[in-house]
Amino acid sequence: MRVLVTGASGLLGRTTAARVRDAGHEVRTFQRRPSGVDGVEDRPGSVTDPDDVDRAVRGVDAVVHLAAKVSLAGDPADFRRVNVDGTRTLLTAAARYGVADVVHVSSPSVAHTGTAIVGEDARRADPLRARGAYARTKAEAELLALTFEGDLRVVAVRPHLVWGPGDVQLVARIAERARTGRLPLLGHGAALIDTTYLDNAASALVAALHRLGDADGVVRGQAYVVTNGEPRTVAEMVAGICTAAGVPAPTYRVPAAVARGAGAVVEAVWGRLPLRSADGEPPMTRFLAEQLSTAHWFDQRRTRADLRWRPEVSIDEGLHRLAERSRAARPPR
Repeated sequence: MRVLVTGASGLLGRTTAARVRDAGHEVRTFQRRPSGVDGVEDRPGSVTDPDDVDRAVRGVDAVVHLAAKVSLAGDPADFRRVNVDGTRTLLTAAARYGVADVVHVSSPSVAHTGTAIVGEDARRADPLRARGAYARTKAEAELLALTFEGDLRVVAVRPHLVWGPGDVQLVARIAERARTGRLPLLGHGAALIDTTYLDNAASALVAALHRLGDADGVVRGQAYVVTNGEPRTVAEMVAGICTAAGVPAPTYRVPAAVARGAGAVVEAVWGRLPLRSADGEPPMTRFLAEQLSTAHWFDQRRTRADLRWRPEVSIDEGLHRLAERSRAARPPR
């Protein structure tokens, strides 16, 4: 097939584009800057521009849609323009040009309403109760994709907390905040959480792409959460990432209720006052406090059976790879 991968300048997008290429497909990538992936055709542009989208979609057989605005804070209109309107523009062009299959990359946050998720399958996306502009607009985009009228075959895949070498979202932020003493544990850090090693997330997206074309039609119109299937406590996972990155793990604790209250205050003033942080993100939000203090791990049986997929890299092996990359990147003493 000729496959379009949107958002391939991000870490998961680049890794997925390379995986699709290695599976024998012809790959075109679509994002605002070069993907850096060898052996693919880059098409620069934005999902917010219908003409750019038309040029990217014309002539492809399938789409893996990763492009999104991802942040803990920001103007809700910006999230809507990229995540909802951009997805609608992409789907409309895909239907117009006869694309057969669309893998819509979503997030478990689309169904997270602040309470613990303990061994559940994928809940239905809930734009009204999801936490924050990112999650709400991704929830709306997922429902739009799964119910889009026309001949498109669509599946939604929700990789959960993707991390790995080169990650500037989760790993780099944990390491930097821990290094500067700005990363407390909330409560006892004992909440069990699932995460997904980078290579596993990418291989699951490729598996979903291949399953869409199967005659049984099992995955069409479905949403799947993808994880390593190895729940660990927040404290253990954060300590593992910090150790691999060569920084001290956090030792001080903040009551979860206090963090949630602080997150609500920060959300109310962030963007209105000249506040800044090293990574451009607010130090705490209600969503982040909930993620760090409540359990969220998922039943992977349906995901693995329907996608015919299993993780390739364990968390321990992933942390080993992360540590090796971190050591290699440090300047010699």
